[in-house]
Amino acid sequence: MEQRIIELDVREDLKNKMEPFQKIMEAIKELKDDNDVFILHAPFKPVPLFAVLKAKGFSHHEEELDKKHWKVTFTKKA
Repeated sequence: MEQRIIELDVREDLKNKMEPFQKIMEAIKELKDDNDVFILHAPFKPVPLFAVLKAKGFSHHEEELDKKHWKVTFTKKA
């Protein structure tokens, strides 16, 4: 089974005062298998999103790559 990786960068959206929540929800709908991965780039640690996606069966790993650049990798728990 091939792993799908869906990557989304919402830093520009947030800079332009656009709410990326819908875009994020659309992106995770694309994940079919337990080994599929969703990578989110955000200007801050998106803590509220962690609870939402945890409820949908995702675990996450976050790293601060730079000032105003967080990379969060969400993986569907088997």
